[in-house]
Amino acid sequence: MRKRSQDRDSLLLTATLRRVGRGAPVPVRIRNLSAGGLMAEHGPVLPVGAEVEIELRSLGLVRGTVAWSAEGRVGIAFDEEIDPKAVRKPVTVRAPGEEKPLKRPL
Repeated sequence: MRKRSQDRDSLLLTATLRRVGRGAPVPVRIRNLSAGGLMAEHGPVLPVGAEVEIELRSLGLVRGTVAWSAEGRVGIAFDEEIDPKAVRKPVTVRAPGEEKPLKRPL
């Protein structure tokens, strides 16, 4: 069994996931996240080795490969490491004419 070498953050975020070149994005719930990958709740079973793209808040589209898949959950290894803290940052928007950013509801 492979030992994980990166710290993971447990969290609950929503994102969209799609197989590269196939179909429309579907919503997923991210349960843990590290620089090298994530685990998400996902309805259909995805085949191991499938190339996917996931839309992560503050980062945009991130490509990866399905490392494991079980009913209801999927593990994705990113093609390139990310900054998981950037995904956790609150998203803010500026209202027209406002100097201070307003927090956008999640």
